[in-house]
Amino acid sequence: MRIPFTRNARFAAVAAVTALSLTTLSACGGSGGSGSDSKSLEMWTFKQSHVAALRTAAAQFKKQTGITVKIDAYTPDDAYTTKVQSAAKTGDLPDVLEVHSDGEDRVLGAAGVVSDIKGDFKGAWAGRMQDAVQNSGLVTDARFKASQPTSAKDHGIKNGARYSVPFTAGTFGIVFANKKMLADAGFTKPPASWEEWLDMLKKTTAKDPKKGGISLGLKVQATGLTWILQPLAFAQLGQQPYEALFKQDKSTDFASPNGTKVLGLYDQLTPYWMPGTQTLTIDEGDQAFAQGKSAFDVGGTFTLAFLKQNGMNPDDVIAFGLPSPKDGAVPQRALGPQALTGLSVAGTSKQPENAKKWMEFLSGEKVAAQFAKDSADLPATELGADSEALLGPTLSALVASFKGTPENTYNPSPDVDFRPSGYEQDDAGAILADLTPLKQQSVGTTGQKLSKLIDSYWAALR
Repeated sequence: MRIPFTRNARFAAVAAVTALSLTTLSACGGSGGSGSDSKSLEMWTFKQSHVAALRTAAAQFKKQTGITVKIDAYTPDDAYTTKVQSAAKTGDLPDVLEVHSDGEDRVLGAAGVVSDIKGDFKGAWAGRMQDAVQNSGLVTDARFKASQPTSAKDHGIKNGARYSVPFTAGTFGIVFANKKMLADAGFTKPPASWEEWLDMLKKTTAKDPKKGGISLGLKVQATGLTWILQPLAFAQLGQQPYEALFKQDKSTDFASPNGTKVLGLYDQLTPYWMPGTQTLTIDEGDQAFAQGKSAFDVGGTFTLAFLKQNGMNPDDVIAFGLPSPKDGAVPQRALGPQALTGLSVAGTSKQPENAKKWMEFLSGEKVAAQFAKDSADLPATELGADSEALLGPTLSALVASFKGTPENTYNPSPDVDFRPSGYEQDDAGAILADLTPLKQQSVGTTGQKLSKLIDSYWAALR
């Protein structure tokens, strides 16, 4: 199951846990899923692609500690939410839960479903994590302030608490290419620029008009905006002019020459969308690529695991970060990682110390590198240079997409402060879809509509 960029719906569903758990957990007492056996833990995940890799790690953990870890998956996400809700009512939660980072973990923490482990995540354990995700799971002053309204889904969290530790990390704006289709069109390497990628698309589409283009789950309206347009805009304009697109200055917003330039670049993809891509969900777009119905697929680092799950060999894929225009302000743009999933200790666990030992074990460099290879997903742990031989070329390319300086790294997180409060990226994505692939609006009209939409959010604040 893919992790979509917009998580509001997921948090709304999980927030239902809050309403029932604060009363039921104390009433039930809860025994934890692993019972009273001090040498046995239970962990739940919502990602089927993680199960085999976690079980391999669990076998190593047992050899090292004598502690057994039972891994269970409940998918899709809605089924996982329902399972957690039910277990919270009866006190039958496992010892460890894999959660969506920086949202779901806080909702569960506010409900008392998961524990505050701020005193444990420190030293070597914390030091293994990538710098960009160090604070994931932590209730910062800003997050605590945002939780104060009673309508907030994480109302009740404690300032300074930590309700999860980072487990997997990734980024958006990753392009996956079918290695054979590229070779048939005369290409063996990733494109070095936006212009080279367009040339690839032109030739793969000429080779096969129906299957030579790009698939992307554009039925989820924010994907084109957040996974292509925004990193493209950052690369073309640079950080400050990119952020200015979302601000109140008419001379620099989406209707300005800068906005028109970026929208024009994005519109260059119009001839190359896979037929019907605007009707596909995220998973369906990836499945189309895995089935050979497109030469390219746009997603995130986490997409590779889903492709593997759908029968595609990672060695048959060339992966690269969305290319930057040659004449752009940031021609060598990097894509900043963010925490995608975390690990939490259930509030009912009778073995919290063993649960934390297991979570720390998973953060070890060698264990994390093996997890990455087995799951085709990237850990939050900073992997050493010698891990490249273990990971292989495709996973190593995903890791390489993170490498950059603060000045040339695009931050994909929605939790940034240059956009107006209340901004909904799905609304902006819907406007963008009318430009491409639907071809119902011009570049100029699209810029004006985006400018008007963003103005409405700023006006609401005034």
